[in-house]
Amino acid sequence: MRGILTRLLLTALSVAGLTVLVHAPSYADTVCSQTDPATGECLIWIEVPGTPGTPGEPGDDGPEDTGSGTACYWDGTSQGITKPPPGPVPCTKDGAYWSNTYHCYISPVEPPPPASDPSWQGHEPGDGAVYYCDQPQTGLLITIWSQDPPPNSGTGPTPREVAQIAIERMRLSAINIGIAPEPGPDSIGLVGMPVWMWAKNPNAHTVGPITESASAGGITVTATAKVLHITWDMGDGTEVVCNTAGTPYKPSYGRKDSPDCGHTYTKSSAHEANDAYTVTATSSWVITWSGAGQTGTIRLDGLNRSTQIRIGEAQVLVN
Repeated sequence: MRGILTRLLLTALSVAGLTVLVHAPSYADTVCSQTDPATGECLIWIEVPGTPGTPGEPGDDGPEDTGSGTACYWDGTSQGITKPPPGPVPCTKDGAYWSNTYHCYISPVEPPPPASDPSWQGHEPGDGAVYYCDQPQTGLLITIWSQDPPPNSGTGPTPREVAQIAIERMRLSAINIGIAPEPGPDSIGLVGMPVWMWAKNPNAHTVGPITESASAGGITVTATAKVLHITWDMGDGTEVVCNTAGTPYKPSYGRKDSPDCGHTYTKSSAHEANDAYTVTATSSWVITWSGAGQTGTIRLDGLNRSTQIRIGEAQVLVN
């Protein structure tokens, strides 16, 4: 009597509760596209205008990148002045330049006052200089003595640049990939069976949120970063955009699809390099910053990590 026999090929494996024997190709260890030699972190940063959508679903571009901000700002809180509130100001005015340190527009007194003028504060002409300090927010115009020219905030860093210093301190990293079937020589998935993807052991450095502060050029900025979504390149020409860190797979889930981050292959990986699909997870971050009386957003993409998984087919022979 003719019957259908499942051809048993080399290696046994259990996938979502179904045991089949399939061919086991070679496997490459999880690799990072680029590693920071100082920290060992996977780190590639590029600015992106938006993100693609999950097949069949619209993408969420999230907040837009809002630019650099202004290096010059007014903040009268140290003087007990709340109006006008802190905020950006033009860096120059009528030939004078703004100093965040002095909270006013600076210009040299020309010609210099005589040696007897109290503006010298006991110093002799030629020892430093006397400057006008014009504070239009309060209508205050005074003279100050300074050994060196007061710092010109218009030549200093922007709030965005200070925010980037804070971001460097966050040590943002690509996620550690969790995926079922697991990578490895003893694991293989099947065409038509669900694949689950997730961020393995997520933490503040891999998915956020994480907050850091930095100061430079008289500006202090606080930045908070979190992952907006993770784009999974499945190696078969498909990209899956997941708006969460994903759900770790458990054997008790059987053949169920992932509730938030999954994929199903329609052909085996037998003809791919190493007989495996290279799966790459790329994190898209949103960083919001505040400081210098301003707020802004920075979009970062390109933090990625890759692994390889094998997908086989259950083949049959008819006797």
